[in-house]
Amino acid sequence: MEGETKSVVVEATTKGNENSCVKIKVLFFARARDVTGLTDMPLEVQSGSSAGDCLSKLMATFPGLQEIRNCIVVALNEEYTNESVIVKDKDELAIIPPISGG
Repeated sequence: MEGETKSVVVEATTKGNENSCVKIKVLFFARARDVTGLTDMPLEVQSGSSAGDCLSKLMATFPGLQEIRNCIVVALNEEYTNESVIVKDKDELAIIPPISGG
């Protein structure tokens, strides 16, 4: 269903303290939405994880995202950013592939 929100929890590799996780919301747009079938989902990752780490977890869960991996732009809390930025609890990470059309 288009626009469906589905809860999928992707576990991060534990690095140290198992209790130091953050929960973020991932938003999918355009082709990323088509591939995942989701508009958004919660994602739990280890504290100190970067946006790139989150993308890696998403690629493992949704292998179809690999086809657009090299052209994805990310935004954190409605601001375009790079994949090295560290995500914090309750952040929103948007996955934005290129959009074409006229």
